[in-house]
Amino acid sequence: MYDDEGAGPVPTRWVVAGGALVAVIAFAGGYFYAGTAQGSQAPTFAGSAQPSNVDFSPVWKAWRVIDEKFVPAAVATSTPVATSTAERDQERVWGMIEGLAASLNDPYTFFLPPSENQQFSADMSGSFEGVGMEIAVRDQVLTVVSPLKGTPADKAGIKSKDLILKIDGVSTAGMDVGSAVHKIRGPKGTEVVFTLMREKWNEPREIKVIRDVINVPVVTASSHTVASARDGVFVLTLSTFTSNSPDLFRNALRQFIESGDTKLILDLRGNPGGYLEAAVNMASWFLPSGKIIVSEDYAGHSANIVHRSLGYDIFNDNLKMVILVDHGSASAAEILAGALRHYGVAQLVGTNTFGKGSVQELVDISPGTALKITVARWLGPDGVQIPRDGIVPDVKVEISDEDAKADKDPQMEKALQILKGE
Repeated sequence: MYDDEGAGPVPTRWVVAGGALVAVIAFAGGYFYAGTAQGSQAPTFAGSAQPSNVDFSPVWKAWRVIDEKFVPAAVATSTPVATSTAERDQERVWGMIEGLAASLNDPYTFFLPPSENQQFSADMSGSFEGVGMEIAVRDQVLTVVSPLKGTPADKAGIKSKDLILKIDGVSTAGMDVGSAVHKIRGPKGTEVVFTLMREKWNEPREIKVIRDVINVPVVTASSHTVASARDGVFVLTLSTFTSNSPDLFRNALRQFIESGDTKLILDLRGNPGGYLEAAVNMASWFLPSGKIIVSEDYAGHSANIVHRSLGYDIFNDNLKMVILVDHGSASAAEILAGALRHYGVAQLVGTNTFGKGSVQELVDISPGTALKITVARWLGPDGVQIPRDGIVPDVKVEISDEDAKADKDPQMEKALQILKGE
């Protein structure tokens, strides 16, 4: 189950946080515009009756006023505009749906018109040219969820929870994720300039990033799970939750067992999420059968779904474990870390996680368009939603800019100290 785009007969969900990664479901519902307003004629609804408790007359009045009075201002020749009446009417319909989605004030709910929906599909098909980071709108500000490891954004020093104030000098105030992605994308080798604000900075700073070909983590899984021994402690790094991750994770655990170590560090820093099933599968190696890992709360719209441990539980009590998390640990990473902490399997070290406690689905609205909408909340084993400010680690450790420049990792060092009993 993934939290990204597409359509098919089987509902699927992602549990990622970024704006470009959302959800897939072959579900069609709601109210579909079918008709063009001409003069005083009001558009009609197809597939369902108009809601009886809503007065749509202001909408149709505005539509008629636009038809009767609007004179377009001068438009730059480089700006694509709809030319025919049918095209202009269709653009208005897309704008109405965008406004409807925006009225929910949910950063993860938005409409994908044809061009953005096509781009969204292309993103998940293999690779694209850009900077390589997940973004979302938090508190009405465009925010970095996580730079993907090894990408231009990561190498340029962009960090999780950086606030993106400008893109190439253009303010992001009021800018949605789709528009931001469109501005950030560009050919390999070209430059994009971000004006960023970080918590400990006194003023915004500009960071220049050279675009490159970005391999989407969903497709490339060969290096997502890396295991190594460090001073008698086994370190396992998981960068994302893909369809292949459970197998890679199992193989890494086999290496851990064969090493004879009983101390494990699971590094989930900068992990933006991925397949829910992967998180459930991984948690099952540490938990007895039937233990609740996460629940999907649909607030009465449909029955809640509870995901339980598959009960591999191979370690019993013969394990000491620390999980490293940071602001870039989101969704599936939060689900796995939260569950293992809840049952006393592991301690969390680092900084607050991102705080993505909701489930999105992508609903086809018309051929070529879709609505990405929040449909449920993630509840931990204790029945509490993943906090909006993220999961608070047991031991808080920051990595300063000076630490990063000196290639120091105080979070890893603290985890090693804890496991060694120092």
